[in-house]
Amino acid sequence: MAESLTIRRVIDRVISGEIRIPAFQRDWVWTPQQVSFLLDSIYKNFPIGTVFLWKTSTRLESEKELGNFTIPDPRKEHPVYYVLDGQQRLTSLFSVFQTELLPSNNYEWLDIYFDFDASDDIQESKFVALSNFEVVENQHFPMSVIFDAGKFYGEVSKLDQARRDIILRVQQRFQEYSLPAQEFETDSKESIAIVFERINRAGTPLNTYQLLTAWSWSANFDLQEEFSELAEELKPYGFGNLAQDKDLQLKCCSGIIRGETSPAVIMSLTGEEVRANFERIRSGIKGAIEFLKDQLKVESLDWLPYPSMIVSLSTFFATDRVSGKAYNDIQRKQLIKWFWKSNFARRYNSAIQDRHKTDISLMKALAGDENTLIAEFSCIIDRQYFSESIFNVGTVNTKTFVLMLANSNPKSFISGANVRLGDVLKTVNRNEFHHIFPKKYLERLGVDRKKINCLANFCFLNNADNQRIKDKAPNLYKDLLPVTSIDDILESALCPATSLDLDFDNFILGRIDKLVEKVNKLIE
Repeated sequence: MAESLTIRRVIDRVISGEIRIPAFQRDWVWTPQQVSFLLDSIYKNFPIGTVFLWKTSTRLESEKELGNFTIPDPRKEHPVYYVLDGQQRLTSLFSVFQTELLPSNNYEWLDIYFDFDASDDIQESKFVALSNFEVVENQHFPMSVIFDAGKFYGEVSKLDQARRDIILRVQQRFQEYSLPAQEFETDSKESIAIVFERINRAGTPLNTYQLLTAWSWSANFDLQEEFSELAEELKPYGFGNLAQDKDLQLKCCSGIIRGETSPAVIMSLTGEEVRANFERIRSGIKGAIEFLKDQLKVESLDWLPYPSMIVSLSTFFATDRVSGKAYNDIQRKQLIKWFWKSNFARRYNSAIQDRHKTDISLMKALAGDENTLIAEFSCIIDRQYFSESIFNVGTVNTKTFVLMLANSNPKSFISGANVRLGDVLKTVNRNEFHHIFPKKYLERLGVDRKKINCLANFCFLNNADNQRIKDKAPNLYKDLLPVTSIDDILESALCPATSLDLDFDNFILGRIDKLVEKVNKLIE
């Protein structure tokens, strides 16, 4: 429902406890200078945006103060209005003009003044934030008295007639100003989720995670703190940055509890459900990450082609057992097959909610019955996957390719020693991956740049080895490799034994044969 809110009405509704700030809102962050700019916009009748209020009969368990003011409790049996969008503006106006509440803590605040001597240029502000010692009498008029008749006329009496006329027009402008407001009435969390999604699309930084944090909060449970503690536990595994992926955390909660990950399902979760199941959520995420690290050599969240795969995988490992979910060899092989097929088929590239629903159901079935097949979807690997995909550590194809190489136990070209995958794969950079046929060597031959940088021409190769190889032709740098280990080194890199003696075109064809052969073993 659309309506207009005068500034006086905003002040009255906050003081009555009717307008409130939900805990999922961010803090009030505007500076006094930003507040001055807001007042100048109102004074010049510029639009300042619509305020969105959520009308509900149900109080949230967790709320925030309005800036530096504690909002009084509302009258019983009356609805409350939570600010969904416009908190910075409402808090700023309240902080400037209200005179009844005292700030709840010590804070740095500068009062806002109308500057009679400021330029009338439309680009210049007529309002300024000042400390007490900066105020010049008869030049700066305090905006804090605009809605307090007694104090206002006390200040006006100090002015000459010309400036009285000016400030009376200023007062009238603010007293008559109305903010466009939109009220949304519901007690349905699913509906609020949709509203938030629309607001997010408009660029407002509110999110579902903050909503669920507020709704699941209790004196003994804070979702954000729980996930922060879990992230600390996961740091040694290389997955500490899971704490920043709020969307992934929410979907793990929803997947484990409800078996689905749509926004509506997420928002239908109750605080009791989240609290009661959080140990299962914790064990599910930890189990999934341990499996990825131990069985698939995924050393960090950044190297996982589709982080959303953790959601499905965590439902298999979710358990109340302190020791975690045990699995047998049959289940292990099913999970590994699902992992590779999902990545090579780009299964989580679209329709993710539907994929989650299907895979979560199968994962839960596999947890109870080892004979459940969870990877029966189609996956046909095309040779162009390796010839047309450019090596770029930010892409799904490259990450999948690198993990496939990692699971072949690659050896260093020059020393023949096993590559220290834990060190290499903890950070996402390409310093430990280089061209098998050196880039500069191929450029001298006039080879197309895209072909030079295709996946099929890359392997694990540390900087030290690469510096020794430089731009040498493969049949020349072959002499740097240990003679008795060349075959093992090339095999570990999924390269034909004759790779370093071939021309580039034949090498690419042979390498792709080896890569496709490896993929088919992984997904069969």
